[in-house]
Amino acid sequence: MYSSASSMGRRERVRSLLALRSGEAVLDIGCGPGFLADEMALDVGLEGRVEAIDRSEDMLQRARARCAGRTQAAFHEGEATELPFPDSSFDAAAVVQVYEFVADAGRALAELYRVLRPGGRAVVVDTDWASLIWEAADGARAERILRAWDEHLAHSHLPRSLPRLLRNAGFDLMTAEPYTTMSLEPEPFSGGMAKMIAAFVPGRGGVTAEEANAWMADLAETAAKGAYFFSLTACLFLVSRR
Repeated sequence: MYSSASSMGRRERVRSLLALRSGEAVLDIGCGPGFLADEMALDVGLEGRVEAIDRSEDMLQRARARCAGRTQAAFHEGEATELPFPDSSFDAAAVVQVYEFVADAGRALAELYRVLRPGGRAVVVDTDWASLIWEAADGARAERILRAWDEHLAHSHLPRSLPRLLRNAGFDLMTAEPYTTMSLEPEPFSGGMAKMIAAFVPGRGGVTAEEANAWMADLAETAAKGAYFFSLTACLFLVSRR
């Protein structure tokens, strides 16, 4: 999924909005397997630095392996609500698909504000999961499965309140824009997401393993008929610290 055209395009847009310069210090909150950190390390060059955090040691190991040889990149275990860095440490930050998992998003945003230097900027990306559209013959079953999937989040509609939360944290909101992934046939992003959902939902929202498997079969049959449709919209917010 991280190597899919959709994910690569979104990372490219995040980097474009950040407009990193050689020698800058950038923070990657929730770095996952390190794809974005690796790319930002090239943006800031050997004179810059990338500090990345994640709560998952497994992800950090993957990120370190991916960025082996990037001497300007370092990886740390940590939480978005307690960033392990001094005040005013960074010129820029990227926070992609993180705050929707954080119960106290306001505290996490306050931490982001604290570690950015005055005039520093950040790109915050989260998804409103009501935007998820997936064609299926059994629409009622699909609806129940997607609602059960919402349980993996602390905030399933966070972008609706992010402008207010960002301003409350002290940021100036520079720009906001959508990033939509749409596919008319199964591909790595939607296919990988389907597998994650089918593995997660059994036992949640009254969904059984049999229903999850039937939903997967429904998607495959829909694709075989040439009727596959998938769409999901993330929201990108570029902010500046006052």
